[in-house]
Amino acid sequence: MKKITIAIDGHSSCGKSTMAKNLAREIGYVYVDTGAMYRAVTLFAMRNNLFNADGSIREDELKQRLDEIHIDQKLIGIQEEKGSPSGGKLEGASIHTFLNGEDVERDIRTMEVSSHVSPIATLPFVREKLVEQQQQMGAHGGIVMDGRDIGTVVFPNAELKIFVTASAEVRAMRRYKELQEKGMSADYDAILKNVVERDRIDSTRAVSPLRKADDAIELDNSNITIAEQQKWLINEYYKAAQ
Repeated sequence: MKKITIAIDGHSSCGKSTMAKNLAREIGYVYVDTGAMYRAVTLFAMRNNLFNADGSIREDELKQRLDEIHIDQKLIGIQEEKGSPSGGKLEGASIHTFLNGEDVERDIRTMEVSSHVSPIATLPFVREKLVEQQQQMGAHGGIVMDGRDIGTVVFPNAELKIFVTASAEVRAMRRYKELQEKGMSADYDAILKNVVERDRIDSTRAVSPLRKADDAIELDNSNITIAEQQKWLINEYYKAAQ
């Protein structure tokens, strides 16, 4: 079976990352969380006072310092398993994002970063830098990548494109539960407001707006389980990779 490129796009908090991680793990592909990359740039900007008091970005300063930002994603928690063809067990392993060598996976998932990431993601020079990195990562196939513009901009020729959606209320509740499970403070109403605002910004930005690619398969996962979603996705993968 040939190695293909799989692009999973969709709205914020609709489960793209869970979907992509599980698929990559099951078929032995590399997984890349592009949303985490934009969050890492946002965290850098916040830590280095590159936001003004009104929330606007000091764009010239960020552009000048872009070369200081180095982002990596690594599998954490791989366990050795005797007799395994891969030499390791991925059960329990997770992808962590590193910013300049520091594991910032927890820091980039806060509501503070969530409320600042969309304006960062609209900046053409940020998108240009990260898209170039993403295209290099997936140059040889065998990759599952999720984000907002993977099937339309990063990999327009991907063999399998999925566009995931769900109601804003369902997505806000998922985000609320996720933060609670991590022991982080969460306010449902604030999260719902953030989800709606991010949808507006992502869909109306001038550069690489969020939209469904013409050849993408749409999945509304508002009322299905993760197991049902995974079974559906595996079937789509086998059809595309034949």
